[in-house]
Amino acid sequence: MKVLFVHQNFPGQYLHLARHLGATPGNEVLFITQRTDASLPGVQNFVYKPQRPVTAGIHHYLQETEAAVLNAQNVARVALSLKEQGFTPDVMLAHNGWGEPWYLKDVYPDTPLIGYFEFFYRLHGADVGFEPGPPLIFDTGPRIRTKNLGNLLALDAADFGQCPTNWQKSLYPEEYQYKLHITHEGIDTQVAAPNPSARFAIPDSDVELTADDEVVTYVARNLEPYRGFPSFMRSLPSILANRPKAHILIVGGDETSYGPQLSSGITFREQLLQELGSSINSSRVHFLGKVPYSAYIRILQISSVHVYLTYPFVLSWSMLEAMSTGCIVVGSGTQPVEEVITDGENGLLVDIFSPKKIAQRVIDVLQEPEAYAFLRQNARKTILERYDLKTICLPAQLNLLQMALNKK
Repeated sequence: MKVLFVHQNFPGQYLHLARHLGATPGNEVLFITQRTDASLPGVQNFVYKPQRPVTAGIHHYLQETEAAVLNAQNVARVALSLKEQGFTPDVMLAHNGWGEPWYLKDVYPDTPLIGYFEFFYRLHGADVGFEPGPPLIFDTGPRIRTKNLGNLLALDAADFGQCPTNWQKSLYPEEYQYKLHITHEGIDTQVAAPNPSARFAIPDSDVELTADDEVVTYVARNLEPYRGFPSFMRSLPSILANRPKAHILIVGGDETSYGPQLSSGITFREQLLQELGSSINSSRVHFLGKVPYSAYIRILQISSVHVYLTYPFVLSWSMLEAMSTGCIVVGSGTQPVEEVITDGENGLLVDIFSPKKIAQRVIDVLQEPEAYAFLRQNARKTILERYDLKTICLPAQLNLLQMALNKK
């Protein structure tokens, strides 16, 4: 089978599928990406770059769209070059987030295209306007509507679509939902697994923590409001005061993945540390930045309680991996989380904007860990039954590929 993947940040959501297909004898697997520093066995990478920056002064509604057009054009150029060299894929898979799949069908009109559809922007019912504050201005509605130009282009071009969760699929227009298949990329539960003997040494200190210690964990790609970072930070003074032996491990960078940056130019971490001052004990609150995957898994394995907060937005792998390692998750009562966690059954839910309630949930677990131990088993059971890579998700992805091949 000849397969063409496209994702600017190789391998993105295609890690497990591309690795599997690349390791299968007889397959020819090509991957168009912007990354130059990563590879997978059996997968040939072809790098593209936009030919120029976005036009200075272009209407702000259209900045992302023009950037996506530039990506799509150069992906198409690479695909045309591959076609001229004699490569015609049996199936194509491409993430829609950056415009990359828009023109693939113009290069290979007879090859089925499976688009990865992560998020359809909505003025109501999702992230926009979720945070308490001033009413939305009128400009927000037209801007959000225009932001979906790329979604609509790709929905029209794709033969099939992949969505990781039911809630994310529900955001897409009903007239396109027949194309969209709920197919999560999967959690490797053999790697993200409980390990009672795990240990984690805090860098540049003499502190080494184990599962016998009181450890509160928080993980996000970047420390920002969309992932509830301000509420989490504001919950810490109470947790630290009530649990004098607890250590807080915070994983994440200082960039901004979602939403606006602070106008002051400082990071959200710096802002919260300034706000909370001496109530944050730096000897027990450890900012670890971005860590290697193996270290990240050990952090989850020693966690006494893991806090995962998010706006109604894309669900993070980290929450599912935390559950897979047997963490007791204190999660936000928002739609993406509620699709996986039922309060009191396989985790605990809180108001994302209530540091007091977040702190109380964490303190309750730390005070009576045995009373909440059943949540660990139920959390892992949920992942094994619904998101396990080898038994659930990889077979579902391969089935979607077969559906596309059958259509061809």
